[in-house]
Amino acid sequence: MLKKSRQIPEELRKMRSINARMFLSEQEKRNYYAAEKGFEGEVKFDGLTVKLQNQCYIINGLLLKLGNKYFQIDTVLIYQKTIYLIDVKNFEGEYIYESKKLKTMAGKEIDDPLIQLQRCESLFRQLLQQYNLNFHIEAYLVYINPDFTLYQAPPNDSVILPTKLNRFLKKLNTEFSTLTKGHENLANLLISLDIGDYPYSNYPAYTYEGLQKGIISSASHKLSTFLRGNRIVCRDSGLEESVESAVVGSVEELMLLFPGLKVTTNLVFEWCGLIVPKKTIRQILLRNYQLTGYGIWTYFTKKG
Repeated sequence: MLKKSRQIPEELRKMRSINARMFLSEQEKRNYYAAEKGFEGEVKFDGLTVKLQNQCYIINGLLLKLGNKYFQIDTVLIYQKTIYLIDVKNFEGEYIYESKKLKTMAGKEIDDPLIQLQRCESLFRQLLQQYNLNFHIEAYLVYINPDFTLYQAPPNDSVILPTKLNRFLKKLNTEFSTLTKGHENLANLLISLDIGDYPYSNYPAYTYEGLQKGIISSASHKLSTFLRGNRIVCRDSGLEESVESAVVGSVEELMLLFPGLKVTTNLVFEWCGLIVPKKTIRQILLRNYQLTGYGIWTYFTKKG
């Protein structure tokens, strides 16, 4: 049973926008593409766990804090007797495991995900102890990409390579499990403790003036759109969406990047690249947002 669906992290949403609207350094691009790749893998794993037939609670995406330490769990599966902590990696290509280190074939060293998983498991166990909860916990590192190869990997039941993924899912799907109110309370507790997004993220410096204006395609995440009648069309994919949906998405993006900025009709008109008439934008804003202030000082805020 799905208790918490996966949300696009705020950091990734911001990076999508920044990447589309300004020039990034090579390192910034690599960081962005890695974030996209990681999220893609997590979503792919979600598509597998949602097919589980036995009783379990599925929690997708948790950022928790113990003391001053943050730790992230991609997927939590709560069964009758066991809590499974899953860290999903979407690495692609050939890697080699040497002396407790993970390296690309070119010799570039990568932080060992297994060490990160062990830290996460320890902190999660300590967190439950704070609430006097005692559950059996198993943590697994899942390599989801079928084009991933790991050489010299020592035998480790906690590491699920692509060739072992179906067997692992079968193990989960055949585990006997009857959930009680206590399991539901645990799931609700974990969801209530979710921070959502890291409070500190290292974004490239950006300004409103320095960002290119226009409507970003929800399909390609690029400024590759044009207005055709009452539809916004993506040149790359051909995907169409209503003007209203596209403008609301652009306003949400604007509020995300510049939370202190007063959203006005003129501002949104400019932000959308001057392609949607002001009258249309104002009507959309009036339907979807709260009008605040008076006269020339009016602006729009989120409802509620």
